[in-house]
Amino acid sequence: MACLLGIDLGTSSVKALFVDQEGHTLGIGSAEYPVLMPQPDYAEQDPETWWQCTATAVRQALAAARSHEVAAIGLSGQMHGTVLLGEDGRLLAPAIIWPDRRSRAQVHEVTERIGAARLIEIAGSPVATGFQAATLRWIQQEQPDVWRQVRRILLPKDYLRWRMVGEPFYTDPSDAAGTLLLDTRTRNWSPVILETLGLDTTQLPEVRPSTTIGGALTRQAAEHLGLQPGIPVIVGAADTANSALASGVVSPDTLLLTISTGGQLVLPSEEVRVDLRGRIHTFCSALEPKPGQAGWYQMAATLNAGMALRWLRDHVFALTAPDAYVQMGRWAESVPLGARGLLFLPYLSGERSPHMDPTARGMFLGLSIRHGRAEMVRAVMEGVAFSCYDAYRVLMELGAHPSRMIMAGGGARSSLWQHIVADVFNLPVHRLAIAEQSALGAAILAGAAIGWHRPGEAASRWAACDAPIEPDARHHADYQALLEIFRSAYLKHRDDFEMLIRYNR
Repeated sequence: MACLLGIDLGTSSVKALFVDQEGHTLGIGSAEYPVLMPQPDYAEQDPETWWQCTATAVRQALAAARSHEVAAIGLSGQMHGTVLLGEDGRLLAPAIIWPDRRSRAQVHEVTERIGAARLIEIAGSPVATGFQAATLRWIQQEQPDVWRQVRRILLPKDYLRWRMVGEPFYTDPSDAAGTLLLDTRTRNWSPVILETLGLDTTQLPEVRPSTTIGGALTRQAAEHLGLQPGIPVIVGAADTANSALASGVVSPDTLLLTISTGGQLVLPSEEVRVDLRGRIHTFCSALEPKPGQAGWYQMAATLNAGMALRWLRDHVFALTAPDAYVQMGRWAESVPLGARGLLFLPYLSGERSPHMDPTARGMFLGLSIRHGRAEMVRAVMEGVAFSCYDAYRVLMELGAHPSRMIMAGGGARSSLWQHIVADVFNLPVHRLAIAEQSALGAAILAGAAIGWHRPGEAASRWAACDAPIEPDARHHADYQALLEIFRSAYLKHRDDFEMLIRYNR
């Protein structure tokens, strides 16, 4: 029986997923790797480790899938990262990945040279640390000896494909959009941005649709992965775009909320809509734009979602039991809406959408002697939902009117969190049944590339969701009142946060 292989190169692990022609899982494998932080603000990974771990994950999944014939391979990967190749494909340095913060000065320089509004109009987003536009400028200025040797600049998943098939070098619009070097309207490299930053298209991969066949698996790569040579390898898409596709979030009536380490809100769009205030990102989707098919999506990203609950588990309660989150959920279920007057701002490591404030910090507001661990857990869950809704308000300003929400990530495993989100957003919430959305999205694109299906249609069929949790109108009204206090607390204390950071230096 023929099957598809989707590979997702994430920030902490690589996952491999084999599925049949109906999207049923045949085998899953994964392998973890570290984020290297050799200096403050640095975040790096070794691309050779990616390649070795990919083989581990594929072989693990293959053992579970047994003797199925692989018809095509699709790729997905973490966005924004920078891989530098010299002559003969030699790695020049570790990959600089998206959490890296070393390029703060270059963010300001790039913004000033191009102009904040003009950059957003072209690229769809403000530049941020970790994005290639800022990272490459840092390398030019801080590592000129390395920069002189650069022959190719790749994104993480595109490095994997090069190891699989060799040249030519390709990327896709969804991943290229996260570099801030792409014109999101033309879906090709921006001459204005490249010229301003001293870049040449010969250094960059050619931008092709996500369903393009990028080459055939070489014999050497096949031996490394435990597969047969000659399998078509698809160009693929960015992890967020693949996740949205596999979740069935392919039209503007459906909003995707992922609560993992951070929070992500993704809303498809059939036209380019940008926020000139730079509070959200506009990226290309995994689908090509055409009538009835959303070629773009708006994304609002919060930095502290599941991480806030993990902070409470590890650093406040010091819980180590495997079922710690289940236990914390039971505590929170015993507390009414509003956590008995306790409010939590979840900005433990700054915030992106909608504030774009790296100095924002977390706080419990209203803490009293009557509050205990149950109220604290409930307040954290509600605070995360409030921060995501704050970002959602920007999407609504730009014309968003979804009729339902798909909820994914670790947070979606909590029934209480689903109910809180449904009430805060006043939307029916469907929980996604599969956890490996990005790898599944890559498999969907692989099947489309070889003619098995159309990607949007397959996504709608393959996305399995639970029955919806309907919002409670009275709870929504109560949460709207609490949201005003939540927003006011941030505005009142943002200068205090900055002063505390300055004091602690």
